[in-house]
Amino acid sequence: MSRRTIDIDDTLYAYLLEHTLREHPEQTALRDATRTHPHGGMQISPEQGQFMQLLVKLIGAHRTLEVGTFTGYSALTVALALPADGKLLACDISAAYTTVGKPYWQRAGVARKIELVIAPALQTLDARIAAGESAGYDFAFIDADKTGYDAYYERCLQLVRPGGLIAFDNTLWSGAVAHPAEDADTRALQALNDKLHRDARIDMALLPIGDGLTLARKR
Repeated sequence: MSRRTIDIDDTLYAYLLEHTLREHPEQTALRDATRTHPHGGMQISPEQGQFMQLLVKLIGAHRTLEVGTFTGYSALTVALALPADGKLLACDISAAYTTVGKPYWQRAGVARKIELVIAPALQTLDARIAAGESAGYDFAFIDADKTGYDAYYERCLQLVRPGGLIAFDNTLWSGAVAHPAEDADTRALQALNDKLHRDARIDMALLPIGDGLTLARKR
């Protein structure tokens, strides 16, 4: 038994990966390809991806969305967890970044499940709300510009059904959220963490997975 989360050194982390990962070969290949990208640190960790896959399956998700696609590892990961008729709306502003993942989506057989929209995410989400898609999604993943998280949250809270799940990446921000903020990103994450903790519209948990993963279940 333990009264707090275990510390994970490199040896234990390697053991964790060896005993949890069940990656599709295209997930591994895309993760490897992204490792050398100038902004490769923006990619989620593989154990976080696998945890998200389990969550998607546990809630029986069919319609999902993500805000922030980068090179497409999280999109590939979620799409692989969806049933044959499942769909993922992927929102990003960079055609250059997202183009990296497209061949991997195709080879993994999930490209048809992913609708990629290159535009400001608020514009895309507001359009879906205006189109009557509120409460039409089962799962949302937010991993984009940190100062935009609160606005993305409010839109996703409208789009996700009661009992649906919203996941936020980077909510521990390498530990910076526990200290006086010196930049806008950290202040935004601190404000979001405070808001989610007291938000009566959701059930929530902040977990030390990856760079911090917050789960919010819409009541």
